[in-house]
Amino acid sequence: MVGNRTHRASPPVMVPAGVPRRPPSRHQAEENGLDPLPASPYSSMTTYKLRVEYDGTAYAGWQRQPGQPTIQAAIEDALARITRHPISAVAAGRTDAGVHATGQVVSFRSEKSLSSFEWTRALNGILPKDIGILHTETVDDAFHARYDAYAKIYEYRILNQTTRPALDRLRVWQIAHPLDVDRMRQASCHLLGQHDCTSFQGSPTDVRNPVCTIQLVHYIQEGPLIRVTIQADRFLKQMVRALLGTLVEIGHHKRTPDDLITVLEARDRRTAGPTAPPQGLYLRHVLYHQEHTRQKDNSDSP
Repeated sequence: MVGNRTHRASPPVMVPAGVPRRPPSRHQAEENGLDPLPASPYSSMTTYKLRVEYDGTAYAGWQRQPGQPTIQAAIEDALARITRHPISAVAAGRTDAGVHATGQVVSFRSEKSLSSFEWTRALNGILPKDIGILHTETVDDAFHARYDAYAKIYEYRILNQTTRPALDRLRVWQIAHPLDVDRMRQASCHLLGQHDCTSFQGSPTDVRNPVCTIQLVHYIQEGPLIRVTIQADRFLKQMVRALLGTLVEIGHHKRTPDDLITVLEARDRRTAGPTAPPQGLYLRHVLYHQEHTRQKDNSDSP
């Protein structure tokens, strides 16, 4: 759905073949380069779900990398300080360097006996100031932050003005030339539904299935600020940024709205527009089915 009004989240959709919905076995994880999150009915561990926000400016993305500051490393290091042993943290989305989040979801398992409120307070007391835990809850032992999500919502922020911003320079893409947002909105209609999104995939990855179902594209204009929200069942590497780079070309009348059909059908990254810069992108929300949650305590209440 494309428009200017707030829409309710689309109902769950079928995940394309080849994309696991449940946590993979250790063998599947190793074979496909995935993140295992082992769960055993005989384990005394509890599974926790974190809702996290962060300013990604100073980080090389979510995933831990040797010699680089990452969100995953910061959270895992904080968990290790609290529990006195290594803990693996799994995120719903592997955001790239410079990308922000207001609703990232992270899951981990621990034998440490803390309430959800105590986990939130302890982590926020250790984590850097640009990473914050918004909420902690206990969930079903089989819960996996990445594979149990049926949709994610990203927002991209464009500041369409001639003067460069000082305060938001690392949180928006400033574009001086006026954008025809109605033209961008018209083109976005072609994105809705299930598509092979190879044309919008970044550098080569090991992803075997490029099919994504885009459920919503929504535009909000607040003066010079343009916020573009995209909801889909899954996203390829740098997909939102490649989409925005192409939509901006359409907004600048360098392409027609119908050119987006040709780009999709080409299945070739070279046919799409440039990759938009990372600082305008936010992981806003991750959608799950309610049956994965089981409250054992008062969550974030002290």
